[in-house]
Amino acid sequence: MFRDVSACNTYNYGDALYWDARYIQDANCGSFDWYQRYSALRPFVRKYISPTSRVLMVGCGNAVISEDMVKDGFEDIMNIDISSVAIDMMRKKYENVPQLKYMQMDVKDMSFFPDESFDSVIDKGTLDSLMCGTSAPINAAQMLGEVSRLLKPGGVYMLITYGDPTVRMPHINRPVYNWKIELYIIPRPGFQKPAGSTPKSYLEPIPMTEKGQLPADYTLEDPDSHYIYVCKKIDEPTLTSDRSTDSLTDDTLQR
Repeated sequence: MFRDVSACNTYNYGDALYWDARYIQDANCGSFDWYQRYSALRPFVRKYISPTSRVLMVGCGNAVISEDMVKDGFEDIMNIDISSVAIDMMRKKYENVPQLKYMQMDVKDMSFFPDESFDSVIDKGTLDSLMCGTSAPINAAQMLGEVSRLLKPGGVYMLITYGDPTVRMPHINRPVYNWKIELYIIPRPGFQKPAGSTPKSYLEPIPMTEKGQLPADYTLEDPDSHYIYVCKKIDEPTLTSDRSTDSLTDDTLQR
């Protein structure tokens, strides 16, 4: 379990100073959503997370995914980020949207929140940022331990990442978290299928081996795909009764 050297450049994405400087520099450039917009993630979010859930968005930055979720009916989203610049910016932007709350916080230490505070946690690139920083395995373990602590039994940690199972499963598939993990793979935005290729649905979970890896014969349609790990906390059998029953369809994926 090492730092994601091959996917990182010289920046330390786990450093608050880097992000503060970036958000100050990009203040006039508008919002930025890493990897995927909510329109592509909506089928997965609606399947696993109820609009009445208390949601924690880790590493929110200046992305609009939380705003889009509120427009889609979600009622309570706590957004945190290590950058005070980003949080101040977003708090001011959404001061009249009561469904959205913002706090400056390090995901490695979320002790402000009591145990089992959230029904779900959404992570779009934050674990990846830590994996590009120094002491990556330790930082990842601290963050994931906090995520597990904050999840209610039956709650879901949804990780959207560039990391395939060879580099992500060793971190998230640890017995201490007791997560049941499902994996989806979706192409990057703007990906064009080769002419004449067989249509492929992205809405079914990928069967993984006993070791939590992709089958040997599995071929990525897009080499730069994004991976969605749905990690359900199963240390107690209780499930939330109001979980969304929305099913995944190709129609909803295009919305």
